Amino acid sequence: MGAVRSRDRGSADVLALVLLAPVAVGLAVLVVFLGRQVDARAQVQTAAESAAQAAALQRTPVAAERAALDVVAAMLVDRDTCDGPVVGIDLSRFAPGGVVAVTVECPVSRRGVEMIGAPAVAHSVTATAAVDRFRANVGPP
Repeated sequence: MGAVRSRDRGSADVLALVLLAPVAVGLAVLVVFLGRQVDARAQVQTAAESAAQAAALQRTPVAAERAALDVVAAMLVDRDTCDGPVVGIDLSRFAPGGVVAVTVECPVSRRGVEMIGAPAVAHSVTATAAVDRFRANVGPP
């Protein structure tokens, strides 16, 4: 009778392992997904702020736009976090003492976490930077 209990206990352990393993894997994938969300938000925020600063340091609107686009392209290269960023640059107040606004929208990649049915999420951040009154030159390049 004691041997039967021993076998029963072992089969219960295997059954528990079989039932709990998918739950543990699902939780691990959920943690990866949530970490990716936090990382994507931070990267988009940093890229928008850096792009606005880079644009504000330029002397012409054309150079400001190019600098902002270059900064965003250099900062958001990780396709596992940001899948195809969209950049909007508002140079309507690009003048000495004005401001530059850069909006970065980033759809977060769901690559590798599709099994948990994660919704599509996009982070959008707008950052502004002041144009130095003594640096800007809105004349010809």
